[in-house]
Amino acid sequence: MGPDSPISPRLRRVLELVYGVEGVTGARVWQWENCVAVGVRGGVATSPSELLARVSNVLVPLQQPDEQWEIGLLVDET
Repeated sequence: MGPDSPISPRLRRVLELVYGVEGVTGARVWQWENCVAVGVRGGVATSPSELLARVSNVLVPLQQPDEQWEIGLLVDET
Protein backbone atom coordinates (compact mmCIF):
# COMPACT_ATOMS: atom_id res chain seq x y z
CA MET A 1 0.00 0.00 0.00
CA GLY A 2 1.27 3.43 -0.90
CA PRO A 3 0.79 6.61 1.11
CA ASP A 4 -2.40 7.46 -0.83
CA SER A 5 -3.94 3.98 -0.46
CA PRO A 6 -6.94 3.66 1.80
CA ILE A 7 -6.31 1.90 5.08
CA SER A 8 -8.09 -1.41 5.59
CA PRO A 9 -10.95 -1.47 8.11
CA ARG A 10 -8.99 -3.88 10.31
CA LEU A 11 -5.90 -1.67 10.49
CA ARG A 12 -8.11 1.36 11.08
CA ARG A 13 -9.61 -0.52 14.05
CA VAL A 14 -6.11 -1.28 15.36
CA LEU A 15 -5.28 2.42 15.29
CA GLU A 16 -8.60 3.35 16.94
CA LEU A 17 -7.94 0.94 19.80
CA VAL A 18 -4.31 2.01 20.21
CA TYR A 19 -5.16 5.72 20.27
CA GLY A 20 -7.81 4.95 22.89
CA VAL A 21 -5.11 3.74 25.30
CA GLU A 22 -4.24 6.31 27.97
CA GLY A 23 -0.78 7.73 27.39
CA VAL A 24 -0.50 7.03 23.64
CA THR A 25 0.53 10.15 21.75
CA GLY A 26 1.43 8.55 18.41
CA ALA A 27 1.05 5.24 16.63
CA ARG A 28 1.90 3.45 13.39
CA VAL A 29 0.82 0.04 12.17
CA TRP A 30 2.21 -2.23 9.47
CA GLN A 31 0.84 -5.49 8.09
CA TRP A 32 2.35 -8.07 5.76
CA GLU A 33 1.53 -11.72 5.18
CA ASN A 34 0.82 -13.18 8.67
CA CYS A 35 2.46 -10.42 10.68
CA VAL A 36 1.25 -7.17 12.20
CA ALA A 37 3.58 -4.62 13.78
CA VAL A 38 2.42 -1.75 15.95
CA GLY A 39 4.66 1.09 17.09
CA VAL A 40 3.53 3.54 19.76
CA ARG A 41 4.85 6.72 21.27
CA GLY A 42 3.91 7.69 24.81
CA GLY A 43 3.78 10.92 26.73
CA VAL A 44 6.59 11.94 29.06
CA ALA A 45 4.67 10.84 32.15
CA THR A 46 4.02 7.37 30.75
CA SER A 47 6.06 4.31 31.70
CA PRO A 48 7.10 2.53 28.48
CA SER A 49 6.55 -0.96 29.93
CA GLU A 50 3.08 -0.06 31.23
CA LEU A 51 2.17 1.57 27.92
CA LEU A 52 3.19 -1.51 25.93
CA ALA A 53 1.25 -3.76 28.30
CA ARG A 54 -1.92 -1.64 27.94
CA VAL A 55 -1.61 -1.56 24.15
CA SER A 56 -1.01 -5.32 24.00
CA ASN A 57 -4.10 -5.96 26.14
CA VAL A 58 -6.47 -3.93 23.95
CA LEU A 59 -5.24 -5.65 20.77
CA VAL A 60 -5.74 -9.26 21.93
CA PRO A 61 -9.28 -9.54 20.48
CA LEU A 62 -8.02 -8.61 16.99
CA GLN A 63 -5.24 -11.20 16.85
CA GLN A 64 -5.74 -14.26 14.67
CA PRO A 65 -4.19 -17.62 15.73
CA ASP A 66 -1.98 -17.80 12.62
CA GLU A 67 -0.55 -14.28 13.02
CA GLN A 68 2.53 -12.93 14.69
CA TRP A 69 2.17 -9.55 16.38
CA GLU A 70 5.03 -7.24 17.35
CA ILE A 71 4.35 -4.24 19.56
CA GLY A 72 7.08 -1.75 20.35
CA LEU A 73 7.99 1.85 20.98
CA LEU A 74 8.48 4.45 18.28
CA VAL A 75 11.73 6.31 18.85
CA ASP A 76 12.57 9.71 17.43
CA GLU A 77 15.70 9.64 15.35
CA THR A 78 17.79 12.65 16.20
